[in-house]
Amino acid sequence: PEKIDPDEARAAIGEVERIVTVSDFIGRGVAALYPEAEPKVQTIYSGVDLDRFLPIWTPEARRIRQRLRSEHGLARGPVLLYVGRLSPKKGADILVRAMGPIARRYPEASLVLVGSKWYGEDRISDYVAYVRALAARAPLKVHTTGYVPADQVHEWFAAGDVFICASQWEEPLARVHYEAMAAGLPIVTTARGGNPEVVRGLGNGLVVEKPESPEAFAQAILKLLSDSEARVRISRRGRELAEAHFSWDRVASEIRAVWERR
Repeated sequence: PEKIDPDEARAAIGEVERIVTVSDFIGRGVAALYPEAEPKVQTIYSGVDLDRFLPIWTPEARRIRQRLRSEHGLARGPVLLYVGRLSPKKGADILVRAMGPIARRYPEASLVLVGSKWYGEDRISDYVAYVRALAARAPLKVHTTGYVPADQVHEWFAAGDVFICASQWEEPLARVHYEAMAAGLPIVTTARGGNPEVVRGLGNGLVVEKPESPEAFAQAILKLLSDSEARVRISRRGRELAEAHFSWDRVASEIRAVWERR
């Protein structure tokens, strides 16, 4: 209702043949507000460039991994990776506050926060300053990259060991999940919005049911770090899912099918 006047929304729904959404969560939300839309709603999950986001076990990814870790002092210990805007609803501060229990078990671990306040800019907001202040006091190394151009973000996925999406808001479905899968990173995500649709029950990661709790994040991360065999299995499963279900070819095929349906 804050985005579009209800009368205008109903008029739009009446004019269209199909409504394509990025997640079942969004589709349910539309149908809950406007039941007449339900027969027209269809989910088409997004995709990832499988040639750019290379799995971490490939030679090219290993070269990138070694270079970034060396350049930024991350050569020792597991690297926990966050990629996204630095805003309260993305939960970076909660993730930094989850590092205490991890530091006690893995003192050489690192947390890398890739992103800035907004797309394409590196301005220091009050929240960014707050996260960086937390990072400076964290019990393990926390590296904040600031803004990274879109054509370079994939390199940071090659440097990680576990990917964490800490979203606090009802996320439509963050694209970083597909990128983490393609890179072969085990995922820790939140039970918010559409996020769990591409993780829960698929064997590619864990879902934090209480995203507001730093302790819940710590437990999930430690579960993955403490079981190397499971981590490898989850990594491989993520890449398999990306190749089988989240290529751009599949997205294009499903969108084309919507256009061709009569």
